[in-house]
Amino acid sequence: MTHLVYLHGFLSSPLSEKAQQTIRWMAEQGLSEQLICPQIPMHPQAAIALLRELLEPLQGDFCVVGSSLGGFFATWAVEEYGGRAVLINPAVQPYALINQYLGPQQNYQTGEIHVIDASFAHDLRAFERQPTQVARYWLLSQTADEVLDYRAAVDYYQGCLQTIEPGGDHSFIGFERWLPAIWAFANQHTDFLARK
Repeated sequence: MTHLVYLHGFLSSPLSEKAQQTIRWMAEQGLSEQLICPQIPMHPQAAIALLRELLEPLQGDFCVVGSSLGGFFATWAVEEYGGRAVLINPAVQPYALINQYLGPQQNYQTGEIHVIDASFAHDLRAFERQPTQVARYWLLSQTADEVLDYRAAVDYYQGCLQTIEPGGDHSFIGFERWLPAIWAFANQHTDFLARK
């Protein structure tokens, strides 16, 4: 039974708009029990430890939907455990951006304060993985992402299925309309793009 694993982005949570849209859509389809939408710990090592705990029992029968930094972790997950990944405006080489966030940072939804230090960059670099089985990945990016340069993801996920939309922003405007196609991709239906 395929599970959908939604991974939110940096300084975000399962309360984010895309996470909530995913939760609602899965519930409407009667698929709530097949959705995993965890709060990802801020420290990279703790995040990876949680993902190992969640993914090992699934034995590769999962699709990770990763937004921004969640896309970085989704790539690690697929390379370590199999499954598939849908990458929503994913962060590529996020360790190069950590210096912009050093010090206290506030979670966008919960208000919790996290202290970011330089060790985060070192730890993130350790978990970087190259996509080796391109058929397992689907990149969804919008060109007007104001946080990340979408072209970095286009290059990094070269050879993978890519859907690049003009305009939009880092939140990926209109994400909810892609959920039927994402679920079809998760279940390896070859006609999933026709379902969007």
